Amino acid sequence: MNWDRVEGNWKQLTGKVKEKWGKLTEDDITVINGKQDQLVGRIQERYGIAKDEAERQVDSWINRM
Repeated sequence: MNWDRVEGNWKQLTGKVKEKWGKLTEDDITVINGKQDQLVGRIQERYGIAKDEAERQVDSWINRM
């Protein structure tokens, strides 16, 4: 799946996002609103990981969709 499809289906995918990254809040999900850079930034904040690791996790998640 490419990111354009993720953005277009964000509301349907929020459950899968919360399942994968349980520390993200409803407010985080609203702010992210399908934006890849926002998702990476919030994962980085909530999990205290480096940006490249957060990007790797997001890329891996997208590829499994």
